[in-house]
Amino acid sequence: RKAYFMAGNKFLKGAAVLGIAGILVKVMGMFFRLPLTNWIGAEGISYYSSVYPIYVFFLTLSTAGIPVAISKMVSERTVVKNYGGAHKVFHTSLWLMAAFGFVSFLLVHFGAQYIEDAVLKNPGTSLSLQAIAPSLFFVPVMSAYRGYFQGRQNMNPTALSQFFEQLFRVIVGLSLAYYLIPTGLEATNAGATFGCTAGAVAGLVVVIAIYLLNLPSIRTKIRRNRSHERTESTRAIVKRLLIIAVPITIGASILPLMETIDSAVVMRRLQASGWSLVESKVLWGRLGGYCNSLIGLPQAFTQAVVMSLVPAIAAGFSIGNLNDVRETSKLGMRAAMIISFPCAVGMFALAEPILHMLYPRQLAEATASVPTLRIMCVGIVFMSALQTLTGALQGVDRQVIPVRNLAIGSLAKLVITYVLVGWRVFNVNGGPIGTIAAYMIATFLNARYLKADINIKFDYMLTYVKPATASILMGIAAFASYKIFFLVTSSNLLSTLLAVCVGAAVYVVLIFAVKAITKDEIARLPKGDKLVRILDKFIK
Repeated sequence: RKAYFMAGNKFLKGAAVLGIAGILVKVMGMFFRLPLTNWIGAEGISYYSSVYPIYVFFLTLSTAGIPVAISKMVSERTVVKNYGGAHKVFHTSLWLMAAFGFVSFLLVHFGAQYIEDAVLKNPGTSLSLQAIAPSLFFVPVMSAYRGYFQGRQNMNPTALSQFFEQLFRVIVGLSLAYYLIPTGLEATNAGATFGCTAGAVAGLVVVIAIYLLNLPSIRTKIRRNRSHERTESTRAIVKRLLIIAVPITIGASILPLMETIDSAVVMRRLQASGWSLVESKVLWGRLGGYCNSLIGLPQAFTQAVVMSLVPAIAAGFSIGNLNDVRETSKLGMRAAMIISFPCAVGMFALAEPILHMLYPRQLAEATASVPTLRIMCVGIVFMSALQTLTGALQGVDRQVIPVRNLAIGSLAKLVITYVLVGWRVFNVNGGPIGTIAAYMIATFLNARYLKADINIKFDYMLTYVKPATASILMGIAAFASYKIFFLVTSSNLLSTLLAVCVGAAVYVVLIFAVKAITKDEIARLPKGDKLVRILDKFIK
């Protein structure tokens, strides 16, 4: 019991650190997208929305699997005090990541025109692809450092490097975009995408600096624990890294691949069903520019949960503590649901006022994007569940299972997207509907496997029903308070912000009222004891 408490405590603290950093990063990302979209509109943002999934896809190929493999292998060695072995895993993977990153850079930089012509079918995007290509080298190298620290269950370096990466991305990207607006949409978007390269360089510098500051203590631990060190050849390490990483990379590539499918299929199908090229760009811009940035906000928390979950589960699994594995997996799923349900319901309830608040210069496009955003809100919960279950499976050496299940879901998505986008009544909304179907199928299959293989049984009332109930009541309160505030103030901005505050306060009260989370669990978060003392003043 004590071991589980300590493991759960470390897991929750790590998830909280990454969650806070993730929200800061996503908020800064919104400050990037909002002015850019307001400056250039739906047609203009379609260039960025077309290029970004390609960037994410190539980045995923080089960074998705190996950082997870690093954190898992480092965690397995650290738990038995084999610090030398853990450090060798890091060094080996660092060279591997650099090689993968360099290949990705070459492919995108020199293949930009081909990608524009053959894949995106959106003339004018090649310049943006070339501007973003250098980051495909810097980010994988940075990810190797992050994976090493995550394996030691130290999430602070990842959080700090993410913050500075996004900070420089926003500052450099927006500055260049604003300066280049008079030269046209192609150059403006190229300036915006170059922000990703500037941010990658900044993040890499920060994480290397942290590593160098920690290097003396790392070397001291290695010297003091030579007796625990096991000799491993570089070849054996690379083989193990690839055994873990390749299935994860394939699985992780499926999600950006689905976005790339949307980039390729949606534009083609819209034009085939009678929409002009300009109309298709506007519809695609609504999906990619107005909605995707908002949907990405709650995913920051889930990604934080997963990044903490994999090394925590791997540590327990490597020493045969299956009870620890089960309890940590359940705790991870509960955390994901407690976060994702209110995000989904709150954004659904306030979709129109939120879009009007964020895009005051593009009110007509913002209003037209409301149905798309509400459809995408449904996918938040399933996406969070899928990511968490995938992390649990990766932690117990079942990397192939989530790949297979997501592949099945993606085939369904391809068919649904192709059919629905061709119907004018659905048009661009067919893409997110297909994505939701893929998430649902893969989530169900992952959960069924965990129950059969590891005997992980989730408490449906505690994990799903209670957070959902609290969230629905919160959504009603937020929507009603918005209407009341708007009647009194006639200000959409003020009314939306106040409604969000009311919704958050109501949810905090309800989540304790329905006993979906305990004060003991809150106390295990960073500064959790102080949070509990504050809560005690309001909730007995």
